[in-house]
Amino acid sequence: MFYAWGEPIYILLMLLSSFVDYTDGILQEKYGTSVFRKRVFLVTALLINFSLLGFFKYADFVVGIWNYLTPFDRGLPGIALPVGISFYTFQTASYSIDVYKGRVKVEHNYLDYLTYVSMFPQLIAGPIVRFSTVQDELHKREIKEDKFISGMKRFILGLLRKVLIANQIGALWDTIRVAEDISIVTAWLGLLCFTLQLYYDFSAYSDMAIGLGRMLGFHFPENFVYPLSATSITDFWHRWHISLSTWFKDYVYIPLGGNRVGTVKHLRNIFVVWFLTGLWHGASWNFVLWGLYHGTLLTLEKYIWGKWLSKIPQILQHLYAVIIVVFGFGIFTFDDLYEMGRYFVKLVGIPGNAFYGQEFLWYTGNYLIVLIVAIVFAFPVYPRLRKQLSGESIACQAVRVAFGAVMTGLFLLAVSSLVRDTYNPFLYFRF
Repeated sequence: MFYAWGEPIYILLMLLSSFVDYTDGILQEKYGTSVFRKRVFLVTALLINFSLLGFFKYADFVVGIWNYLTPFDRGLPGIALPVGISFYTFQTASYSIDVYKGRVKVEHNYLDYLTYVSMFPQLIAGPIVRFSTVQDELHKREIKEDKFISGMKRFILGLLRKVLIANQIGALWDTIRVAEDISIVTAWLGLLCFTLQLYYDFSAYSDMAIGLGRMLGFHFPENFVYPLSATSITDFWHRWHISLSTWFKDYVYIPLGGNRVGTVKHLRNIFVVWFLTGLWHGASWNFVLWGLYHGTLLTLEKYIWGKWLSKIPQILQHLYAVIIVVFGFGIFTFDDLYEMGRYFVKLVGIPGNAFYGQEFLWYTGNYLIVLIVAIVFAFPVYPRLRKQLSGESIACQAVRVAFGAVMTGLFLLAVSSLVRDTYNPFLYFRF
C-alpha cells in the first residue's frame, strides 16, 4: 500500500522482481542438484533483475549514446523511473546470490519474502538490507518498549536533520548555484552546502528507516558513520552509504579477485567497481565521472601517497579528504557537463572572479546558524553528548529533561515546517 500510493502501476514491477528471486531460491533448493544447474537458475534470475533495472533506468541514456554515435537518430523512450528500483533490485539480487553461496536458508513463504522486499521504512531510500540481516526477525521478533522508544528517538532525529538542516542548506545551495558573479570562496561555499545537504538529506532518511525498523522489531544496518569527519578517501567510503559500498565489495569486488591478484587486475577490479558505483547513482555521464574520480583517488591512496598521508597531522588529513569529497560532489550534482564546467571555473577565479566578495558575507550572514549547526553535527558531537549525559546524577537528569523538551520543540517546528513549506527536496529520490 505504501509503494502503490506513489507508484500504482510500478508495484507490479516490484512484485515481478520479488517473485523471480523467490522462485529462484526454491528452484536452487529443489532442482539444484549440481553446481551447473544452480548457476543456471542464478544467472537467469540475475539477468531478469538487471534487465528490468537497465531498461527502466538506462534506456534513455543508451538511446542518447546511440543517437550521438550514429546517424540513425531515434527518439528517447521517456520511460518513467520506478521509485526505489535501484535499492530493491540490489536486495532481491543479493538474496539469490546468497542462496547460491549457501549464506542464507531458502525462504518458502512468499509473503514473508515479499515483506522483506517491500518493507516500507527502507524501501525507497535504503539502507540496502540483505535477507540474512532480517530473515530471523521476519519469522519471530519482539517489539519491546525500550527498543520502540529508542527507534522513535532515532526517527525524530532523522526528521529534524532532514527538515531543519538539509532543507535549509539546500535552499542556500540553490541560490548560489544559479548566481552569476560570485567570488571563489562563495563558489566553494556552494559546493560545501550541497555536500552538507546531500549528507543530511540521505543520512536523515537512513536514520528514519532505522528508527522505524527498530520500532517494528527489525534491526537494519547503519548506513552513515560521520563520513565528513574522514581523514582519507578510503576512510570516507568506510563511512558513507555503507550498505552500497559493502554490496559492491561483497558481490563484485571480491568475486573479481579483490586485492589478492596482481596489480593490473587489482586496478581493473577497482575501476569496474567504481564505474558501476557511479552508474548505479543515475543514467548520466557525470555520475560515471564521479565514480571514476573516486576510483582514481582510491588507487592513488593505495599505491602512491597513502603511507605519506598517514604521517601528516590529522587536521591536514581531514582537510585533504574534505576538499576532495566536496569537489567530487560538484561532479555529482551537475548532470549538464557544460553547466558543470561553467561552475568549476568559478572555483579557481576564471574569468576574473575575485577571491572574496561581499555576497559571501550576505550568504553566510543569512544562514549562519544553520551552517554552524550543520558543520558541528557532521562530526560525532551528538554521541559524545549522549555519553556525557548518561550518568544518574541530578545534574545529568536535569539536562536530559531539558534536552527532551528542546527536542520536542524542534520536532513540532519540523512538522510545522513540513506543513507550511513547499520546498522539501529528496536528492536520492531518482535513484
